[in-house]
Amino acid sequence: MRTKKALLNVIANLFLQMITILYGFVIPKLIIETYGSNVNGLVSSITQFLAYITLLEAGFGPVVKAALYKPIANNDKKTIDNILKSAERFFRIISYAFIVYIICLALLYPLLINSQFDYIYTVSLIFIISISTFAEYYFGMAYQLFLQAEQQKYIISLIQIISYIINIILVLILVKANVSIHLVKLYTGLVFLLRPIFQNIYVKKKYGINLNDADKNYNIKQKWDGLAQHIAAVIHTNTDITLLTIFCTLAEVSVYSIYHMIVNGIKALIQVFTGGIDAIFGNMLANNEKDNLNKKFNIYEVLYFSITTILFASTIVLIVPFVMVYTKGITDVNYIRYSFGYLIVLSEYIWAVRLPYSTITLSAGHFKETRRGAWIEAISNLLISVLLVYKYGIIGVTIGTIFAMTIRTFEFMYHANKHILDRSMWVSIKKIMLIICETFLIVFICKYIPYFTNTTYLNWIINAFMVFIVACITTLTFNYIFYKYEFKESFYILKKVLKR
Repeated sequence: MRTKKALLNVIANLFLQMITILYGFVIPKLIIETYGSNVNGLVSSITQFLAYITLLEAGFGPVVKAALYKPIANNDKKTIDNILKSAERFFRIISYAFIVYIICLALLYPLLINSQFDYIYTVSLIFIISISTFAEYYFGMAYQLFLQAEQQKYIISLIQIISYIINIILVLILVKANVSIHLVKLYTGLVFLLRPIFQNIYVKKKYGINLNDADKNYNIKQKWDGLAQHIAAVIHTNTDITLLTIFCTLAEVSVYSIYHMIVNGIKALIQVFTGGIDAIFGNMLANNEKDNLNKKFNIYEVLYFSITTILFASTIVLIVPFVMVYTKGITDVNYIRYSFGYLIVLSEYIWAVRLPYSTITLSAGHFKETRRGAWIEAISNLLISVLLVYKYGIIGVTIGTIFAMTIRTFEFMYHANKHILDRSMWVSIKKIMLIICETFLIVFICKYIPYFTNTTYLNWIINAFMVFIVACITTLTFNYIFYKYEFKESFYILKKVLKR
């Protein structure tokens, strides 16, 4: 049953990420071409500022998931209802606070952008873009966490896939009709508003959830211990665009958002292979399956790092050539930034390397034990980015992210190996050293591939195919040589799952 759910999650997540990537590439391109880079920068900036409301979530979401694993494994419906009631109440308080935050943002944000847009134009866009975020907290967040803990993430994925497809069609029609950016964002926001409502209805109907009789005073353990983890994650995701909005121009925000969109697409593909894995690890930990956990994690590490290396090594080579094609004909700002392109890929590559260790750590509910590292990551990221942004712009904020991410990656790696897996940290270090060697070799070999130089999508796809083949051959060869057992076992498991 666990394997079947995992397979459904992976398949649904794969389709979701494909649609998400399509949405992420199509919509900004249409906005830039129709409304200009400054409007795209404005939309990206407002979206990131609105995301700061998640600070009030205080890392509560992962704590709720970790708390749900055991009662779900034991079919303890009363405890599940109590946890969901507590979570729903907490997230609704956040939704009310979000309204206050929107009003404050409407008053202050126009001052940050130095009147590049009319006051009413900016404020009305803030209110429109905020619709879907409010709905997420008010209607659906608690039930989304339940579905994730239940290893039913594919339900969330299916709902999101439908909403993205509808939105892509809507935006294409609206842009062709030459309506304002406000109407475009209003209609897409209303579609996204329906997602949490459907999740809410599905969970209550499918699992017979009735929170009327739940304990209103139920206290979830470690409720605030996820705060540091959460702040670090929010700063990692949102600080760069915030600082660029304050110290640079909206056009620079647009440049950053295009490159970030690409690496986010790669991260989305990576997350296809991690979707639901936290619930699997959490279930093993809840059932005290230590030997099975160690064996499965070791195999997962090799498979996951192989996929990560192939995707990110290819991205290092291909990111700037793709931006050349994507922004062809756009002249209001220079989008071709080689140094920035390499650095932003590196920063998210480091994030990807730490993901297996952070996932198993948080699945074990070790929020309190790792909060010091989270505070160090958040503060160092913020300080270095602020110090460097004024002189180096988008490169400065990316360096701050790289530095903070590196520190945090080693902290998660140490904690997971010592306190959960009970093995030497050198097991992981050797795997990471292999990743570094593979990446350098792939980039070196790709320098000698005869590329098509014309900036068309067809030529880029042909070039990307050649780079991808080089990355696959190099990575899989090295992993077969150094991790033969894990390599074979991962393919055996995959074959077994596909047969089922």
